[in-house]
Amino acid sequence: MLLIQYPKCSTCKKAKKWLDEHQIAYTDRHIVEARPSYDELTEWYKTSGLPLKRFFNTSGMLYKEMQLKDQLPELSEEDQLKLLATNGMLVKRPLLVDDNQVLVGFKEAEWEEKLL
Repeated sequence: MLLIQYPKCSTCKKAKKWLDEHQIAYTDRHIVEARPSYDELTEWYKTSGLPLKRFFNTSGMLYKEMQLKDQLPELSEEDQLKLLATNGMLVKRPLLVDDNQVLVGFKEAEWEEKLL
């Protein structure tokens, strides 16, 4: 499994702690230093079955500064994915990715249901 996270993010820290406590092996990836590519985001979006809006870090400063709340509805899916690929701070975190599922954000109950 691949855990894409931002080290200063408190939710990411909780997710890592949870994975460690449940002895679930993962590879750690810094979302800013190795930001997700357009192709990765496209694949994860399709695999997740989630609405694309869930992949945006809507509480982040960059999202607010760019006023994306107003712009996103007018962008195509392709343009939204390209936008996400420009800056890791736009992407909701943590992301937990394996071959057949993608979990966006950390909700303990959801992770328990899907991983244990």
